[in-house]
Amino acid sequence: MGKGTMRARQMVVGASFQPETIKVMTEAFDTAWATIADNFRGHPEQIEAARIALAQAVLSVAHEDSRDVEALKNGALQV
Repeated sequence: MGKGTMRARQMVVGASFQPETIKVMTEAFDTAWATIADNFRGHPEQIEAARIALAQAVLSVAHEDSRDVEALKNGALQV
């Protein structure tokens, strides 16, 4: 993983939520990225920007009692 890849994931992992919520957010981020990653293949500068935007989207739709990975993933992908 590149520095940008790690930075985006760290945004989610380092958020101020309970551990269970962070786990759900991280899984939602990873599954959302798996859904869209092929759109950025071969464009490293776009990958970093897209991952950071996705991390911000996950953070924007998450709340302390987020427990549904699929709902959080879908919400982030629609931001």
